[in-house]
Amino acid sequence: MEYPRIDVKATGRNIAKLRRERGIRVRDIADFMGFLEPQAVYRWQQGRTLPSLENLYALSLLLSVPMEEILVRSSGRAKGLEGGGMAA
Repeated sequence: MEYPRIDVKATGRNIAKLRRERGIRVRDIADFMGFLEPQAVYRWQQGRTLPSLENLYALSLLLSVPMEEILVRSSGRAKGLEGGGMAA
């Protein structure tokens, strides 16, 4: 069994997709998290960083999805969503 890894870029795209599907603005997430500026949320969406565990939990509540549906598992073969799936 291969050690599971998170695809940071695909997870960022997934965060953006889930946010847009729910009509939530980046600023709404930043305000909900108590951030003064939205740069952290943009870094998540760009796949530059992942939310902390606490912020991931808060994001899952705001988006009304389990944390596992936010994270995208790396396939180890190709970048992006191809061949990869949601983390279980």
